[in-house]
Amino acid sequence: MLKIAIISDIHGNLPALQAVLEDIRAFGADQVYCLGDLTDAAPWHNEVIALIRSRQIPVIMGNHDERIAFNHPVLPLSKHSKVEQDARLTAINYTKDTITADNKAFLADLPRFIRLSFPAAALLLVHGSARSNDEYLYEQHAEEDLLNMLEEHRADILITGHTHLSYIRQLEPAGKMVMNTGAVGRSKEKDRLAAYLQLTIAGEGLMSVIRKVAYPIADTIAGIRSSPIPDFYADFLAGEE
Repeated sequence: MLKIAIISDIHGNLPALQAVLEDIRAFGADQVYCLGDLTDAAPWHNEVIALIRSRQIPVIMGNHDERIAFNHPVLPLSKHSKVEQDARLTAINYTKDTITADNKAFLADLPRFIRLSFPAAALLLVHGSARSNDEYLYEQHAEEDLLNMLEEHRADILITGHTHLSYIRQLEPAGKMVMNTGAVGRSKEKDRLAAYLQLTIAGEGLMSVIRKVAYPIADTIAGIRSSPIPDFYADFLAGEE
């Protein structure tokens, strides 16, 4: 039997990552993978990267990681209010100004996807989609498109993050699935708990569970409020957005 934990979207939230890694230890995971977005929205990007590196956790390049690594410009997104656009710009620029050179180089070397093959299934791990780390695959995404991505990459299960909304979706034919880990550090689900994916693989059987973890969110909120990260992100975690 093999136990795998898959995390995503930490967004600089060190208290959440620490709580999730402790839960993963209790789960008894043989391997941990991260789908990216280590930075922005909370002030501990260097500490988060250092912890991930110290645990030798394989990481995929998220869209935020890519922006920081290569100093891409911050372009406004139409889905965001003016307040969120301004907060996003400030948070990302703070990361750019304070990330260490070594951590920036680490982000620049991250892969775009990870393939895992087991007798039970072939897994494709991505941040956004098989096409782009900036594409959102929500639970209602067109099934035909998902199956095409799986076929193109010869995979049975697509595992993604990016949306900050967890789900496990069965596709047709049987055995084809899409799973979203949810977010460790900036969940958009009502409970605001840190979410990650647990996989248990035994022979040709695979069991998947979305795990929700409570963490000292008050510490994260206080840390944001006492840092240059805009209070918008503290208000979001506090349910005041």
